[in-house]
Amino acid sequence: MVLSLLVVGAWMALVLSAAVLCRRVLPEQKELSRKIVHIGTGPVVPLAWWLQLPGWVAVPAALSVTLITAINHRWRLLPAVEDIDRHSYGTVAYGLAITLLLTLFWPEQAIAASAGVLVMALGDGLAGLIGRGIPSPTWSFWQQRKSVAGTLTMALVTAAVLTTLVLVSHSSLQPIRILLVCALAVGLEQLSRWGIDNLSVPIAVGLSWSWMIS
Repeated sequence: MVLSLLVVGAWMALVLSAAVLCRRVLPEQKELSRKIVHIGTGPVVPLAWWLQLPGWVAVPAALSVTLITAINHRWRLLPAVEDIDRHSYGTVAYGLAITLLLTLFWPEQAIAASAGVLVMALGDGLAGLIGRGIPSPTWSFWQQRKSVAGTLTMALVTAAVLTTLVLVSHSSLQPIRILLVCALAVGLEQLSRWGIDNLSVPIAVGLSWSWMIS
């Protein structure tokens, strides 16, 4: 178990180092370093699943990281994670979502927790980057700017993540239900003021997993 914790810790150290390096090399790209952390954190849950970390280790670890994130949000000890041009509790909500998913599903339904986290990490993370990087029609919803490119990215990546996990777990492939869960995730991602989608999307996907494959 010590080796497993070292592997997880090494991965997170690598992600944070990449974010800090990005911030130093591209100081004007504040959102990019934050997205590196956002996307890079996602694989931690399936990695912990593969390493068979027990719940009594995984849940307190996630809770501790969430508390550290909340402290960083308040005092900006690591600007690469929090220094953006809008008011958001997204990183704290993200940590809380991971903690709740582990509490609800770990380890018996670790794949449900992995689904929720990976959809948020990859789907929302890449949507934010591509939505800003590719010009496309935009709209404002609940004081948040959204785009066709970003929303399509969220939908396609979510579908790819869910389909991959269904196949990996040898579960029943239900295309219509996968599409419905994708629609739910995309809809909740539109409600992203204050970063609350970082909580609502992973929890909704995790709770939908059993229904999606039944």
